[in-house]
Amino acid sequence: MQRVEAEIARLIKEIDYNEVTRLFEMLSGGKRLRAKLILKIASEHKDAPLLAAIVELIHAASLLHDDVIDEADTRRGVASVNATDGSKVAVMLGDILYSKGFTELVAFNKEIAQTIAASVTALSKGEMMDVEMAKTFNSNEKKYLDMLYLKTATLIEAAAKAAAILAGKNPQTHALYGKNLGLSFQIVDDILDITADEETLGKPAMNDYVEGKCTLPYIYLYEVLSVDDKERLVSYHAKKISKDDTLWILNKMQEHKTIEKSFQLAKKLSNEAKKAMSDDEDLVNILNTMIQRSY
Repeated sequence: MQRVEAEIARLIKEIDYNEVTRLFEMLSGGKRLRAKLILKIASEHKDAPLLAAIVELIHAASLLHDDVIDEADTRRGVASVNATDGSKVAVMLGDILYSKGFTELVAFNKEIAQTIAASVTALSKGEMMDVEMAKTFNSNEKKYLDMLYLKTATLIEAAAKAAAILAGKNPQTHALYGKNLGLSFQIVDDILDITADEETLGKPAMNDYVEGKCTLPYIYLYEVLSVDDKERLVSYHAKKISKDDTLWILNKMQEHKTIEKSFQLAKKLSNEAKKAMSDDEDLVNILNTMIQRSY
């Protein structure tokens, strides 16, 4: 990962603007999941660190824009750029990172460049779908999973596929692995939004529902509630609610085991990905680490 961080630093330096350097240094690097995936799949290729750095710049750009859209004050436990420097600056920084990523991406072969570029179009579409879906309570599981794939999983899928192309490995099986890794990773994150404490999350617990996001535990809960309880759950959508109301939701989820049902889907997707990569111990271990996060 040191090679990736060095490439990221080089790319930021090449932008040649101190304000961009200052703002980028404020960003928390996060798990670097996409970069680690590329390095694992194409570990022997000299251009793997650069490809990983490009994907991380693109991912950072998407998060900057997400925070503006969500009006988020924090990101990974630290103040967001839109909170410290304003939404205009955050959007412009995201645009610069996207542009720099694409500038470097054209140096790769056409198939790799198209794979990453298409995923950026898809994740932008997914973000727009997410915003639209947050306007009303969504009880449609397929609609939610389709959005989740576009917004979250597609860039992980593309990273795995592009790395496989770079390394001369099977792009299809690696793409399946990346897609299912991305979906299961986000489902576990959705669960943690409900079950983890604020210190662990770096944001208030159950913040997704306050923002209007109906994740799987809420969708599954809606399916099994009585008519009156359905109305009560929907009435809390996209609102700050009391501790008693929050406790009611949690108790209902425990009663109907909707968190467990959500986790089982994440586990099913993870197992499919493990099967596709059964001969690669490192990639299987990434899935094991992801799925075993406490909830």
